[in-house]
Amino acid sequence: MGDPTSAPRPDDPQIGQAGDRADRDGRADRAGRYDPKTLEPRWRQAWQDQGLYTVDLDDRSRPKYYFLTMYPYPSGDLHVGHWYAEAPADAAARYRRMRGYNVLFPMGFDAFGLPAENAAIRAAREGEKVHPMSLTYERIGRMEKQFEQMGAMFDWSKKIVTCDPAYYRWNQWVFLRMFERGLAYRKESMVNWDPVDQTVLANEQVIDGRGDRSGALVERRLMPQWHFKITDYADELLDFGGLDWPDKVKTMQTNWIGRSEGAQVAFQTEAGPIEVFTTRPDTLWGATFMVLAPEHPLVPKLTTDAQRAEVEAYQAAAARMSEIDRQAEGKAKTGVFTGAFAINPVTDERVPVWIADYVLTTYGTGAVMAVPAHDQRDFEFARAFGLEVRVVVQPEDGAPLDGATMTEAYAGDGVLVNSPPFEGLRVGKEAAKEGIGRIIDWLAERGIGEKQVTYRLRDWLISRQRYWGTPIPVVYCDACGIVGVRDEDLPVELPADVDFLPNGQSPLTLHEGFLETTCPSCGGPARRETDTMDTFMDSSWYWFRYLSPDLDTAPLDSRLAKAWAPVDMYTGGVEHAILHLLYSRFFTKVLRDLGLIDHGEPFVRMRNQGMILGEDGEKMSKSRGNVVNPDHLVDAYGADAVRAYLMFIGPWDQGGPWNYQGIEGVSRFLGRVWSAIATPSEEAVPDADAASLKELRRAVHQAIAKVTDHLEGFRFNTAVAELMTLQNALTKAKAAGAEGSAEWSEAREAMTLLLAPIAPHLAEELWARAGHADSVHLQAWPEADPEALARDELVIAVQVGGKLRGEVTVPADAGKEEVLAAAKANANVRRHLEGMAVVREIVVPGKLVNLVVKPQG
Repeated sequence: MGDPTSAPRPDDPQIGQAGDRADRDGRADRAGRYDPKTLEPRWRQAWQDQGLYTVDLDDRSRPKYYFLTMYPYPSGDLHVGHWYAEAPADAAARYRRMRGYNVLFPMGFDAFGLPAENAAIRAAREGEKVHPMSLTYERIGRMEKQFEQMGAMFDWSKKIVTCDPAYYRWNQWVFLRMFERGLAYRKESMVNWDPVDQTVLANEQVIDGRGDRSGALVERRLMPQWHFKITDYADELLDFGGLDWPDKVKTMQTNWIGRSEGAQVAFQTEAGPIEVFTTRPDTLWGATFMVLAPEHPLVPKLTTDAQRAEVEAYQAAAARMSEIDRQAEGKAKTGVFTGAFAINPVTDERVPVWIADYVLTTYGTGAVMAVPAHDQRDFEFARAFGLEVRVVVQPEDGAPLDGATMTEAYAGDGVLVNSPPFEGLRVGKEAAKEGIGRIIDWLAERGIGEKQVTYRLRDWLISRQRYWGTPIPVVYCDACGIVGVRDEDLPVELPADVDFLPNGQSPLTLHEGFLETTCPSCGGPARRETDTMDTFMDSSWYWFRYLSPDLDTAPLDSRLAKAWAPVDMYTGGVEHAILHLLYSRFFTKVLRDLGLIDHGEPFVRMRNQGMILGEDGEKMSKSRGNVVNPDHLVDAYGADAVRAYLMFIGPWDQGGPWNYQGIEGVSRFLGRVWSAIATPSEEAVPDADAASLKELRRAVHQAIAKVTDHLEGFRFNTAVAELMTLQNALTKAKAAGAEGSAEWSEAREAMTLLLAPIAPHLAEELWARAGHADSVHLQAWPEADPEALARDELVIAVQVGGKLRGEVTVPADAGKEEVLAAAKANANVRRHLEGMAVVREIVVPGKLVNLVVKPQG
């Protein structure tokens, strides 16, 4: 079954464990006892010495397969969640390699981030000094050792660390290319300010109004910020053609981009027009008031003197809230009347203008034409403040709606009323879209509106007021303005000699050696930008750098990128769907448009893992005391047992609670595999008969077929379950005297090969004990033999009236009549047919007979 290669295994002296090698007959040189503490580190050292997992990127003898799993932040220790993400992914990568692919499976570290800088700030508060760089590299060293004991086939020769200037130099290079093309720009923006972490947060980093890391209440501030123009790619990002991604991820990205078709309409006021975008211009006749965001630029001009104090107090209160809180489901509607009115362009009526925090300047135009009869938020606002509810869309079925008595808004399709000249027109978002199209055309003809497409997606705000990130490579010159740093002066490095302040202020803002520079354009004095880039910049292209981690002339090797990218399989958590994964797609398209690559999507296939919970079913945390330490587990059970249990715990995409009894069971399973294969029978037993050997071979090839199918589908739990079934078959066959037969040799080899992706250390040891000179991980995956799967006879369950009454054995090629005759001949079945008339005979080929009966007479 194996496909031996010329790559040698390390000689016994190299391994240093000559006494542990097997004789050619498969018997151990010493008493056979499964001892993972001894064999696992020995094989890891052997793999390292041999360079077993170092990939030749120029090898064209096999098809390439780029298998990527999300790289971790160096938090200091690998937790069981890391193992749950990485070990099954490693099994899938190993399986793909055994299927004949040249598999690249690299690993690195997403090394910039707030935790390391926060540690330095906490130390400063206590009068101590901690530097993020030394802390980060210390943690990386510790995590690398922990990764090593996992036994994964990571190609560490291609490691990247994103806080290395050799890496972030190319963040800066790409930024400058985007700056030159207008894809990177600076403007004042309302931002989410974390007062504890002293930095700006993206909307996605605000959870229930608090910073996702600090937990502090987020404030809204107007600040100059750098952005990437991701909105230029909005339509292209909505196209998932050719991507084998989970539907959930595609739906989340689609909703986040939020493409909407509708009309832009102007409501005139004494302070100027208020522009609104609506997807339902058919409801314009029902707009009875307007609502502006508190930050809308027209609010100061519109507000009357009598209302100014109340309006300004409301604006101040809204500024203390995050956008997430302002739009929270179920939040009571609040607002203030500005004292001003606008003209409804289709009715010429004066409608009052209010401000309310549920309207945002970052979505649409920051103004809403309120149609309370047909929008639930507007309806709640109208009821709260006693504003008119006017019905303009009546449902075609049911009683007519009355604005005075409605208990909720009606947002469905229907026919227009109170809407001259469109009385009776069928309109709506679904079946009657053509009606809305007619109204948009009518608005355009009269110059009061035009068709427009808008997006929920906003440009990517990349500025962070922190030290530990990629410096933004621009300077500010009084004569020349904003000027990009010259390529030959990259990287702009973070100064190492910085002092962290207890208040969290970035030390870059106080470091004169960093701040003071000269303008690349005129040579005059200039000051550097002190903002650093969002750390999602680092992860938006890192897989390209694995292909050429030491290249110093470009961010990536275009030749290797053309050969190896896009990534064939990407694995990681679904929580990254609208941050890392969306930004990665955007960045890939930018790199394509810069001429560096020839494709527009980063990852062809993607699979998401679930979450491992504590034994109490809750998310693991130190405060709950339910954290599982994988180092302790490896000490107690061995890495293979931890790997196999994490794959067996449940469907990988769902996760589940940790169970110590479960890992005990998996550990015993591996011990039974060892006993069945590596430990010779102590007592002589008669040779197995032909039927037993045939049944063993059928079990082997059934396992090959099923494990193959399960690993293809990332169903690791059922793959392990099938191996347990095969182990039982081996143990039974061994007891029946199968040892020494050709069928036994085939079964032993197949079990070892099937086990190799899941328990790589044990499989390697068993392979060596079977007398093989080369690694099990260089072998070809076994193929199921259809003839071995065939049965001469089938066992058929027989039901009477839906209840199991017996089983019968029939030839595999038996026809329906023969199966029915055998079923009715069964003694127990005959007894339950007495006094009954068979009214229907159901035969499920190869599985079941059900005789539907009723009493005779």
